[in-house]
Amino acid sequence: MARDPMSTKTPKKSSRPSASASASASITRVETDSMGAMEVPSDALFGATTQRAVLNFPVSGRPVPPAQIEAHILLKKACAEANVELGEIGKDKAKAIVDACNELLGRFESKTGRDDVMRHFPIDVFQTGSGTSTNMNVNEVIANIAARRAGKPIGAKDPVHPNDHVNYGQSSNDTFPSSMQIAGAVRIDRSLIPALERLAAELWKKSKAWDKHVKIGRTHLMDATPIRVGQEFSGFAAAIDESVERARRAIAALAGNMPIGGTAVGTGINAHPKFGKLVCAKLEKETGIRFREAKNHFEAQSTRDCVVEASGHLKTIAVSLTKVANDIRWLGSGPRTGLFELTIPATQPGSSIMPGKVNPVICESVMMVACQIVGNDAAITLGGFGGVGSLLQLNVAMPMIAERLLDSIELLANAAEMFLTRCIAGLELNIDIATGTVEKSLMMVTSLAPVIGYDNAAKLAKEAFKTGETVRQHALRHKLVEEKHLAKLLDPTSMTKPGGKGPGGG
Repeated sequence: MARDPMSTKTPKKSSRPSASASASASITRVETDSMGAMEVPSDALFGATTQRAVLNFPVSGRPVPPAQIEAHILLKKACAEANVELGEIGKDKAKAIVDACNELLGRFESKTGRDDVMRHFPIDVFQTGSGTSTNMNVNEVIANIAARRAGKPIGAKDPVHPNDHVNYGQSSNDTFPSSMQIAGAVRIDRSLIPALERLAAELWKKSKAWDKHVKIGRTHLMDATPIRVGQEFSGFAAAIDESVERARRAIAALAGNMPIGGTAVGTGINAHPKFGKLVCAKLEKETGIRFREAKNHFEAQSTRDCVVEASGHLKTIAVSLTKVANDIRWLGSGPRTGLFELTIPATQPGSSIMPGKVNPVICESVMMVACQIVGNDAAITLGGFGGVGSLLQLNVAMPMIAERLLDSIELLANAAEMFLTRCIAGLELNIDIATGTVEKSLMMVTSLAPVIGYDNAAKLAKEAFKTGETVRQHALRHKLVEEKHLAKLLDPTSMTKPGGKGPGGG
């Protein structure tokens, strides 16, 4: 029985040295491309052009991310379906391509299958700036699977040719940027948005449960006027709701400006005029995401502005997560000498030298993720610069841009899920501590300012601080406000509701 080239089992090794460190076998076969013959690992589904790239780019050891490879295969499937519908390639060849793509896509449905199939896509991220090597890698693998399915030897270029059929009506210059946009949009839709929505829902739950508890607010880390715990958490929840909307805008930026159909430089040479639009329609049907052909292919291929925009939204989401994580870290500080208004779930010992110490490690992890995403955004922005990536009719920093985009999406989705399950869901409000400082706050005097004047209120606060009295005690002792009226003015709950008047400021 012939060995399945996609199997994880390794054939017996010969004494002949391997042509690639990425291959699992030492036996080779000879394949040819436009540059001539090349030895390729015998069990590899890729061909000569891929092997040249493996040898040319031994840079990071990081291959193009699985999410983009999967998206590139999905794009090739849509292209074959569009080409046969437009009468550009025969039904038999289109079917061979689609069947091969479906076989590959099926492998991505499980982690084991994905890990196994990814060994056939070994090219380093830091390759040719257009992603040509990866585009040809995918073309070759699809063609070789089609050959195997037809009972032909791998490398036969029959029934389909990697360039003439799998790549028909396409260029690396429009497929690679398209697949990075597909991958980004799909991962945001299926991974990031659901994680953010779950996090927001839990924060709203906490906001509702704790809304009756009044605590002291803080600005500049100093005492401010009262606020309900529910109001504070509503701010956290709303920030994540806004993050969901920003994620949706990132999808719109990626999906609404698809380069496919522009081929080499945006003119659409060798592609049917309706090709790009039809491919986008098939991608929408497959993913449920509203993909649209670029209004101007010259812009879509010569820049990566849509990805820079999407990355900006992801960076803002990271900033929002950091705000929430950092505030919760502060509110949980202590337990004896900090704020300790919240008890953060204990997930692991906090110190190798201080027994019993517990640290806000989940919050810290979220904040480090945000730092990385800011770095990713900087790399993507530099990749989009004219002097670095975008040159004349093509951006030549695309593989790096794509990897950093997908890294940001994955990190954000994982961090949001971790933050929810290991921190937010288990938060506890220390009611006595949170509410116990309200009466002591000198900023309670704010509600007296409209009655006794700003200057007198400021004087009251300073004198009360010196004597150790509360605002209420000092005002009563000096008979500044009638007691019944003072009770209404210093009601902390009423201070948390709209309608109060007085001088503004932080």
